[in-house]
Amino acid sequence: MKMSELKDKTAVELAAKSRDLRQELFNLHLQKASSQLEKPARLRTLRRDIARIETVLSGLKRKTA
Repeated sequence: MKMSELKDKTAVELAAKSRDLRQELFNLHLQKASSQLEKPARLRTLRRDIARIETVLSGLKRKTA
């Protein structure tokens, strides 16, 4: 997910996307604990995507405040 894609979305859309990614990350952590995780690199990409979304969200909050 690229920053340019994220900047075009609204705060509501970003919050929903963040929630979905966090749920996926949780599920992958469960798979990792039970040794069923097929793509361990996906954990890293999810964490980074969540961080990108949170960065854009905090920027939006700062603009409105």
